[in-house]
Formats: sequence, structure tokens, C-alpha cells
Amino acid sequence: MPDPTTQPRIPTVRISPDNQTVLSQLGLLQELAGTWKGEGFNLIARPDAQGKTNLYLQLNQTRETLEITPIGSSIPNRGFGQNDIELFGLTYLQKVSDSFTGGALHIEPGIWVTQPATTYPPETAPTGTQIIARMGSIPHGNSLLAQGTAAPFSGPPVLASAGATYAFSQFPSFNSTPFPTLPATPPIINAAETSEKLNAAATGVPPFTQYDLTIPESAANPRTPFGTSPADPPLPDDINGVPMQEVINDPIKLLQQVIQKQVDEGHTFAGTVLNIATQAKIIFHTLPDGNPADPNVTVSVTDGAGGIENILFLEGGEPVGAQGPNAQTALVYATFWIEKVSHPQHGSFMQLQYAQMVVLNFPIFTLLPKVVNLGWPHISVATLRKTFN
Repeated sequence: MPDPTTQPRIPTVRISPDNQTVLSQLGLLQELAGTWKGEGFNLIARPDAQGKTNLYLQLNQTRETLEITPIGSSIPNRGFGQNDIELFGLTYLQKVSDSFTGGALHIEPGIWVTQPATTYPPETAPTGTQIIARMGSIPHGNSLLAQGTAAPFSGPPVLASAGATYAFSQFPSFNSTPFPTLPATPPIINAAETSEKLNAAATGVPPFTQYDLTIPESAANPRTPFGTSPADPPLPDDINGVPMQEVINDPIKLLQQVIQKQVDEGHTFAGTVLNIATQAKIIFHTLPDGNPADPNVTVSVTDGAGGIENILFLEGGEPVGAQGPNAQTALVYATFWIEKVSHPQHGSFMQLQYAQMVVLNFPIFTLLPKVVNLGWPHISVATLRKTFN
């Protein structure tokens, strides 16, 4: 245990230092500070008690504003088994709306912090990286804490590379296909490129036709824009050249399309990547058909930790028959790429891209008839640029 006489006590009165010091104390998180604006895509399967169908698939092209402000002093965490530590952080407010109607989709206040290495409990980050955490509050009735690491990178982010499905991301899939959730068995998230058709053929489970764009939306197959008020326009054939069916299977392709276009135009990239998760280990299929017999891989998220709390409506009280919660948030993981995008003739600009997976557990009634619980991916992606304000 460190000798407390060798380290000065963190002052009880903390007066904010100059801006340069505040930003330097944030380390790899400092370029998050600012106002970011841009566009993205949101996919969420949700229960459909009103429509009496197995699920409603909501798809939205989005506009987003993300305001991030440095906290002007340290945040002391008082120690028992070791000396006090200081966290440094930023507050954020994320606001997401539908691109066509302007209707509200998401609002989230929260905090990003960076943490030093500790001895009690022992926790360190790899050389050149930092331990980070994100705390967020979502008005549906959820609060999350997701921890991980910030690391510098150089080279095109997001694109497939020799070392990762998405360059500099620790997560091999942000696929939208649902998967079984069993009480004593960890869920296995489907591999990239998995589709409902492939999954159904390999598992023998009837497909959820809402994910198949060859089948029109209807009362029996509810998918945006069915039943929206005011009415959304029909889904486009593609978004910026990415076929809509591919967007539904793997929304992260929208981020890859942006980077590939910038690479083709001669841009170069450097920055910081943030990989966070609400748990330390996540299991993924390695082949894109969802077959339970396929090999899988367990990803150990560097410094991953945390959890999610849900209000009772989501968590579930007394079950109705075999039914548990309405739609419980079970897992969150995300990669944020903070990118300095440079060009030899046009200077540079700051770009923020992220891909986030939220697993919602909710039951459906099958044809048998019985209730089956599944994990439903809720995926959000966006490409934002830092603005002058």
C-alpha cells in the first residue's frame, strides 16, 4: 500500500485552473470537448402489444447534436485501501431526431471520465492508453455505466483491417439479427453479415420478416414507415450508396462508406478510439449464419466493466405466464472514433463517428404457442463534425 505521507491530500476546495490545464488533464478525452453535429441511423426492434404481432421494427435516418463540456476541476474519489484518486471528465448532452419529420428520438445527459491506474483494486490500462468510463441516463428508465479504454490510432478507422472487422474497434459485430437468451447461458451475438434469412436457414427458427425488405411492411409485418404519424416517407433503396438491406443487417456500413469516400479523396486519419462496454466479456459468433454449432469467440473488453439499471416496467415484476420484462436493457457496448481528418490541399477537420449496440431482452409469442425470450439488437451509428459553436 502506498505511503500516504508521500502524496499530498486532494484539496477539499477545488478551484478551476486555466483552460489548457483542464484540457491536458483529460488526456486522450480532450478532443471530445465541443459541439458535434451530423447524421446517422437508428434501428430498434420493440414489443408490439397493440398490434398483436411479434415485434415492430423501427428504422430512422437521424440528425444529431452532441454537446460536450469539460468539467473545470478534478473529481476526487476517496480511497480506503489506497490513497485518493482524481478523475477528470466532461459532461455531455446528446439529442437525436428523425431526419424527415424532426420528431424526437433520443435525449441523453451523461458524463465521460478518465481514471488513473489503481492498486486497490489493481487496475491498469495498456501502455499509452487510459481507463475511461461513460455514465448515461436515458428517459425510458435506464441508467448505464460502461467502462473501457481510450487509445491513440493512426490510419483509416472503421474499415475492415487485418486485425479487426472494424479498424481499432474491439468488437467484431454490430449485427442486427436477434439471438436466444437463456437463463444460465451467456448470449452469443451474431457475426457481421448475418441476415434473418441466413439465420433462419441455419437454426430452423422462422425468420422475422420485418428484417426482410422484399416483404412489404403491413399490419402483419410492421416496420417503419407503417403506422407512423405523421407519415414517414417510404424507406429508400439505399442510403448514400449503401443498399438499405445491408444497412438493416449492419448499420456500421454507413460509417465505412463515409471513410472509404474520404480515403478515395486523399484524406488521412489520426485520433483516439474509445471502446467501452457494460461487461468485461462478450461472446460473438464467427460465421454469418447464426448456427449454434458454429465456433464463437469471447472478446475480453480491455478494462470493460459496469452495468445497467432499469425501471420496474422494463425489469419485470411478477411474470405473466412465462413472460418476464417488457423490454429490459441487458448489454451496451460501443466504439467511438475521434478523428482528425487531414488533406494535403484542404487542411483538416474533426470528425466523430460511433457505433453502439444496445441489447434489449423481451419475449415474443411464437407459433407454438409459447413465450420465447430473445436478445434484440438496438443499433445506433452516426458521423458528426465538430462545429464552430
